[in-house]
Formats: sequence, C-alpha cells, structure tokens
Amino acid sequence: MAYNFKEVEKKWQEKWYSEGTFNAKEDYSKEKWYGLIEFPYPSGQGLHVGHPRSYTALDIIARKKRMEGFNVLYPIGFDAFGLPAENYAIKNHVHPKITTENNVNHFREQLKSLGFSFDWSREVDTTDPNYYRWTQWIFLQLYKKGLAYKATMPINFCTGCKVGLANEEVVNGVCERCGSPVVQKEKSQWMLKITEYAERLVKDLDDVNYLDKIKAQQVNWIGKSEGAEVNFRIEGTDDSLLVYTTRPDTIFGATYMVVAPEHKLIEKYKEKIVNLNEVEEYKHKSSLKSDFERSELNKEKTGVEIKGIKAINPLTNEKIPIWVSDYVLITYGTGSIMAVPAHDDRDFEFAKKFNLPIKQVIKSKENDIVIDSNSEEPFTDVENGISINSGFLDGLETKEAINKAIEYIEQNKLGQRKVNYKLRDWVFSRQRYWGEPIPMVYCEECGWVPIPEEELPLVLPDIEDYEPGENGESPLSKQTEWINTKCPHCGKPAKRETDTMPQWAGSSWYFLRYMDPHNDKELASKEALKYWGPVDWYNGGMEHTTLHLLYSRFWHKFLYDIGVVPTKEPYAKRTSHGMILRF
Repeated sequence: MAYNFKEVEKKWQEKWYSEGTFNAKEDYSKEKWYGLIEFPYPSGQGLHVGHPRSYTALDIIARKKRMEGFNVLYPIGFDAFGLPAENYAIKNHVHPKITTENNVNHFREQLKSLGFSFDWSREVDTTDPNYYRWTQWIFLQLYKKGLAYKATMPINFCTGCKVGLANEEVVNGVCERCGSPVVQKEKSQWMLKITEYAERLVKDLDDVNYLDKIKAQQVNWIGKSEGAEVNFRIEGTDDSLLVYTTRPDTIFGATYMVVAPEHKLIEKYKEKIVNLNEVEEYKHKSSLKSDFERSELNKEKTGVEIKGIKAINPLTNEKIPIWVSDYVLITYGTGSIMAVPAHDDRDFEFAKKFNLPIKQVIKSKENDIVIDSNSEEPFTDVENGISINSGFLDGLETKEAINKAIEYIEQNKLGQRKVNYKLRDWVFSRQRYWGEPIPMVYCEECGWVPIPEEELPLVLPDIEDYEPGENGESPLSKQTEWINTKCPHCGKPAKRETDTMPQWAGSSWYFLRYMDPHNDKELASKEALKYWGPVDWYNGGMEHTTLHLLYSRFWHKFLYDIGVVPTKEPYAKRTSHGMILRF
C-alpha cells in the first residue's frame, strides 16, 4: 500500500491549525518565551529560500521551549504596505489592495504547508486599518512630544519610484528598491527626531545580547564622535560659519573652508559674490547627484571659490578663502567644514588640485617628515603626533592638545565642546499611495493639527489613479473629496496631509501587537506587554540589522518614555543567519 506523505502532512497541519496546537496560552502565571522572526513582505513571487532558513532555525528553538514547559509565543504576520506592491500595481494595472491580499493568501498557504509552529491566531497585517490605527496613534504621540515635525529640505528623490527616500534607502547612489538613480530635490517632508535618541541607541546596546557584528553596525551607523563646534567669522560681517571638528587642535592648519552647495551663506551674500553665475551653475550640477555620489572618497574633487567673501581663522586671525564643493553635505554636521590639507586625504587632494596652501601643524613622533605642496601625501597618523606651528599647542601630544584647544575655544567664546552623530533625523513621509495616511490636517488659521485620536484609523481611500506625479506629488493629492475637511481646532476648512508613511512604520512596532493583537482599546494591554516583553530571541537576515533594528529600537524607546511599554529595549537577543546570495 502506497503511503501518501502529502495527504498525511496536510491532515496534521489542518489539525494543528484548527485546534490551535501552537497557540500561546493566556496564562500569565507560566514562564514565557517569545521568539520573533522578521515578518515577510508578501511579494508576488511567494516565499524565497531566505524565509524558511530563518524561520526554521527559530522554529526548532520554539518547539524545544514548549517541550520544556514554557508558554511560547512564536507569531507570524505580513509587512504588506510599501513601494514594491505599488510599483507592481502601476505596472500591471491591478490595485495594490488586490495584489497584496492575493499575495498574503499565497504566503499563508505556503507557510502552513511547511509546517512551522506559528501561532496563527495572532496574525497581523500592516495594511489592516485595525492595525495601522495604532501606527497612526504612535505617530500622533511623536508629534505631541515634538518628535515629528515638517521641514523643507533637500531630500534623496528616486527618479524611478518618484518618491523621497531616507538616506538609509539609498545604496551606491541608487534606490534600494528599484535601482533608479537618486537625485537631490527640495521637498517639504515629515521628519522624526531619531537624533534625540542617538546617545541612548548607542549606550543601551550594553544591556542586550546581540552579536558583536550587529552591535557594530548600530554603532557605526549612528556614528558618535566628540569634538568642538567652532565659529569662523566672515570678514566684514557679523556672521560666522559654524564648523564641527573632532580635531580642534589642527585649526592652526586650516587654510581654507568649504560649504555645501545648498548652504544659506550663498543666498545671503549673493550681492557680495563676484562670480555668482559660476557658483550658481555649480550648485545646479550638484543637485543632480545623490548624497552617495557626492561623498565618494575616490571621486574627482570639484569646486568653485566663492569670490568676494573670506573667513577668519579664529586661532590665527588669517583671512582664508571659502569654497563651495559637493563633497560637503548640508544634511551632515553644519554644512560647512574647515580644511586642513596637511593632515586629511580629501582636503589634501582638493588643495593640490586648486593650488591652495598646505600648512603642517602635526609632526610624527618617529621622524621629521615635512608636509607641503611638494608632498605626495598628507600626514594622517595624527593620533600619534605632536603639535607644531600651533602657538600655545606646540609640543603637546594629540590628546592633550585637543583638550587644551577646546578649553581655549570655550574661554574665548569661539565655540563649544560638542558630541556629534552621523545619524540624521528620519525622513518619514512618502509621496506615494500604498502606505498609512499621516493623520494630520493643515489649517490656514492653526497650522498643522493632529486629527482626534477617537477618529483613528484615518482609512486610506480606494482610488483608481495611484500613479505619483512627475515631480513627486502624492497620488492622494488628486483626491479633493478626501483631502478637504475641517480643522479639529477651529472648525474652519482644512486639508489632509497627502503624504503617506514609509514601509518602516508598520514594522517598527509589530512585535508589540503580537502580544495582544485583538485589542481595540490600546495597541496592547499593560498586562500583555509586561508579561511577554521583551522579545527573548529575534532572528532574521543580516540586511535588516541596521535600519529596521535602529528604527524599531527608537520607537520602542519612545513608547517606554511615555509609559506604554515596560522595557527600554524591545529585543533581549538578536541573531542573524547571514545573507543568501543568488548566482
């Protein structure tokens, strides 16, 4: 008699599902164990090999924990908003709601057929209004605490998706989603102040069990550094150029300054700039490049001197030229730098190309190599150097020279000691359709006003035309009936925000909803959050241990601050299975 394995598998899988064999128990007296996998994005292709690889590893642990008597939560859901579904819908003329629903059903069927011990009774879907009601609620709390704000700024604009991207979504100068070139555009965007949490996002890594390489990714992305902010006065004005430097001991060697093409200095002093046309042309060319292209170390340096204005070196009182160059980014630091070409590769290359002065202010402890315009390379081993040609710093070793320079700068009111972070505020809004509506309205009388919490969810309207405008306008901007509303404050006519949230929003807190997925009063009950949190073991792909991990830790810390969750970190343990490459 032939044995039909498929029939047997199907029989038992249906029994497990119907009886809730693997469902977590509502018994908070038992010792719990919460295992989490990255919930999948339901693409049209179905599961790929990376899904079962990650899920199988943690499924084994979950089964072991059940046999040991733990109350195990091993949930599943779908991260279903985002650009891929919308791009597919535009290409194939099928509404993203339909394609997403079909894809979710296909994924669910595939996952069940593999026999994973998921708790399907807690399934979540980020496109479900009952779910994104709480995503919107979290945004409103961020806004009320001053951590969500609207700003007009240069952003990364994908020429294919026609949408603004966070810096983290640009890889090698192209969109990580579609591969199209990314250029700079001025856009009004909703921003989240993740920078307010930068120090805690670094410090609290000491309290979690993450792989060392995962911690390193978090630390490197946040990019903490210590130094000083210093004012370089602009000759003949009351203004100064503010720079941030980790090496204030090298200011004696600053022989020129560089500002980003977008720096407000250019517009403010355009009447003084004698080569304004040349500067404006350079600005335009720079706007066509992504931040990545502009900051590449091995690219040829370009720039234009801003003739007609000079800066004053605060420690030497010498007049030094100001240049504009696209390797300086307005979104990083202060948008202006002091250049010390004798001790920095990039500054050295720039100075050599444009015949700018090179002044050595640090020498090696081992030898007396001279660095000047005839040298082939700068002296960059400055951590082990001794100050020279630096007035009151001469003869001091690096660490002592830095501290003494900062003391002098503060005493003479030239600047202040400063901790800086490479991390920028999170560009949060997207000019696309398939995402959570941002629950804000604009009133001419009151400005931006949050919609009342009792009106959540603000449901995404069903529309037929979901293609973005050529200049990146949201498809929702055409929906006048949906847009036009009343101000919750004064009752006068107002307009809804037409940008939507990024895909990162729904995935920044989904692990909390698993704890109490059917609660219609709050995102999860206090009892459930206290019992199940934090996640005991989170496993997934190495490609998600920077951005998703950073964003979800930020949201969790905010929810901790406002008393929603009882732990300051969401995940006690985080592992990764590495990346699967396809050849």
